[in-house]
Amino acid sequence: MPEPVIQWRRRARWRVAGVLGVVVLISALDHARGPGRRAARQQEYHGRVARVIYAADGDTLDLDLPDGGRPMTRVRLWGVDCPEIAHAPGEIDAHFGREAADFVRREVVGRRVRVELDRNRSNRDRYGRLLAYLAVLAEGSEGEGELLNRMLIDRGLAYADRRFDHVRMQEFVAAEQRAEKSRVGLWAKVQREQMPPWRQNLARDRGESTARHSELRP
Repeated sequence: MPEPVIQWRRRARWRVAGVLGVVVLISALDHARGPGRRAARQQEYHGRVARVIYAADGDTLDLDLPDGGRPMTRVRLWGVDCPEIAHAPGEIDAHFGREAADFVRREVVGRRVRVELDRNRSNRDRYGRLLAYLAVLAEGSEGEGELLNRMLIDRGLAYADRRFDHVRMQEFVAAEQRAEKSRVGLWAKVQREQMPPWRQNLARDRGESTARHSELRP
């Protein structure tokens, strides 16, 4: 094989090896910095008091806290799943979706809340929303407040979301069971096919029938 070709192949192998080395180094540094970045994000939000300025629906809200280059932070409430509302022509509200959204817009928008993050979980979802518990504070008070996530479940305005583990899972599931037993909110008339798909699957696995839920009608 001609010497120039041999030298070219050697240089190509060295370049590939060099690129791979850089990639491995960057990956290692990124992994090492990961916990630090998560801790900084916790410090940036956990315990902060902000005001709710908008509610897209029952479980998605905007706070007047800067988030990177944006003037507000979009929050997805941890551990709850409110029924969906229509956001486009041709869509229809899910059962009790409008009631959940109206409750938050009426009772929470404009109020001060304290942000609480789950220290054992990632604090962002795939859409970049901050995953949080929000404690609704009385004006002029810095007390504990009432957890909005739990309020929604207690009032039958949201399901206890079992798809992702979190520190308040057992508390929220127990609250949902009490709301269902008391026929509060959506539990008064909901039928299985009106539930979100994940909750329909859970009901099916538990042997809950459509007839069972129809029996909850007053």
